[in-house]
Formats: sequence, structure tokens, C-alpha cells
Amino acid sequence: MTGVKNMMEEALVVVVRGAIAFFTLLIFARLLGKQQMANLTFFDYINGITIGSIAGSLATDLSTKAFAHWMGLTTFVALTLLFQFLTLKSRYLAKVIDGEPVMVIANGKILEKNLAASRIKKDDLLMMLRRKNIFDITQVAFAIYEPDGSLSVLPRAEHQPVTPRDLNLTVKPAGMMTELIIDGKLLEQNLRQRKKDKQWLQWQLMAHGVSDIKEVSFAAILPDGQLYVDKYTDRVGEEYDIGDYPGPY
Repeated sequence: MTGVKNMMEEALVVVVRGAIAFFTLLIFARLLGKQQMANLTFFDYINGITIGSIAGSLATDLSTKAFAHWMGLTTFVALTLLFQFLTLKSRYLAKVIDGEPVMVIANGKILEKNLAASRIKKDDLLMMLRRKNIFDITQVAFAIYEPDGSLSVLPRAEHQPVTPRDLNLTVKPAGMMTELIIDGKLLEQNLRQRKKDKQWLQWQLMAHGVSDIKEVSFAAILPDGQLYVDKYTDRVGEEYDIGDYPGPY
């Protein structure tokens, strides 16, 4: 009985410490801001792993007090916030911590010195070019190795895609789509932002054969001002069924 009681006590302690670690990470993640994995520098990546490791120890390492792990976690996050602020204020410090872009190809020629300074092998460089759909290095005007480890490539002028401007074509200005109805619920703020009212929306829905807003799964004002409506009961033909056999999957 004593052994079972100890196990239950340990489990309860782990649950409590796990909850503390979870909500602490949630709060700290919001403080650190949004940053995509693809945009992380090597230091950011290692720092994130370290913070996660400390949080894991906070939840499961019962040999030491939770407060010690929590203080270590808080210290790492506080220093990360501090350096984020400092790098915003000091361009020099930002270059020291995050690094800076390095040109590795110029006019189809590999800059071996810069390549070696960035510790990139030629095989890796060619692989990154292939990921940019470039299989002929002579087509490259400039290639820049970014601090996050990605490669930015500017093809030579004769190998760049043709744009409407090159063909002297008149195009409509680009715009944003504005959501109006999601799951049968009207987003009134978005309707006001596009300077429309409920009467306009009602007439538009009637034109799409909708009598009740609850019939609409999704509706939005397109960049050209037209209303896009997707109802729950879409009449989609069997030709769009790509399944191999009847069934729910």
C-alpha cells in the first residue's frame, strides 16, 4: 500500500509540475512573439531546444525543486527577450548575434571565399539551387546565403519569368478577400469595413439562392467586389468523387 501511495503522490506532483511547465511555456511563447521555423537562425533553434529541455525537466525531474527549473526557464526566456530588444535597437549587435547575408554566387561564378566562410559545401549549394528549380548555375545572376540557412536566388534577366508589365498588359489591382460569413455566422465588423450593410448582403445571398444565412458555410467579398458563397448543401457531381470504393473514407 505504501508503494502505491508513493506512486500516486509522485504522479500528482508530475501532473502539477507538468501543468506549471505547460502554461509557463504558453505564456513565454506569446511573449517571444511569432516566428516561423523556416526563419529561425541556428542560435534561435538551439535556444528553443534548450528552453524546451528545461521545461521538460521542470515537469518530470523530481530529484530537484521545481522552482530551480522554473527560474532557469525564466532566465533563458528573459535573456531571449532582452536580446530581441537589443537587436532591434542595434544593427551591429543584430549582425553579431543573427549573422548577415553572404553572397555566394555572382554572375554565374561561385565565390569560393564566401562559400568557405559560410561553411557550405558545393554539393549543398547545388542542392539548394535545385530546390529553386535551377539546374544550370550559369542562369544565376546572384545567390545570397541568408542568416536562417536559406538561399535567395536572382536569375539572370533572360531567365526570369515574364510579367504582365513585360507584355504591356493591363491588369486589375491586387486586393484582399474579406470573410463575411463563417459557419452560418455573420462577421459584422468585416461587413462594415467593406462599407456594406445587411440589406446589400441579403440581396446578394438571394441572388445566390440563399434565403437563410445559416445555409452558408462560407462567404466572402472577393477583391473585385463580388460575393463568393459556399453553401453547406453543394450540388457536386459524382465526377468529383476520387475514392476507389464506396464508403466514408
